[in-house]
Amino acid sequence: MHETTAYEITTPRPWTRPPATATQPVILPADIPPGVGWVTLPNGVRTLAYTHPTPAPPIPVTPAQPIPAWAKTTALLAPTVGGGIAAAGIGLSYAAPGLIAMSHALWSAAALVVAAVTAAPLLLRGARRAATGSGGRGAGTATHITQNITATGLFGRANGTINHR
Repeated sequence: MHETTAYEITTPRPWTRPPATATQPVILPADIPPGVGWVTLPNGVRTLAYTHPTPAPPIPVTPAQPIPAWAKTTALLAPTVGGGIAAAGIGLSYAAPGLIAMSHALWSAAALVVAAVTAAPLLLRGARRAATGSGGRGAGTATHITQNITATGLFGRANGTINHR
């Protein structure tokens, strides 16, 4: 069983200006700007509307200007530079294992140089001790060298003697 409900169907009415009150003054013909007038709509309602279209301001037409040479050059070089950067990236990705091996070899070479600089004086000191026959400090005879240097004046020639004892 279905219940039926009655619905009221209304058609919308066009908006009309309410009657003039104390807050809404009456529009006088002198108050209506040019191009606006009272119009009667097809349903009989009178309203204010534009009576003729206002012309749009003319759009200024500027002649086409040539493209500057620097812009053309830049536009032509941009893909070339981008392609070069891409090729460099691909080349570095292929060369990465070799570059890593080279960096390890350079670190090894640097460590070898440091070790040689550190070990050379120690080896020379040991060789000198073996040649003189002295095993440690204070053993054997020590050589004393004295120098006597004299000079006269600020830029005078210096004379000196060296004595070995």
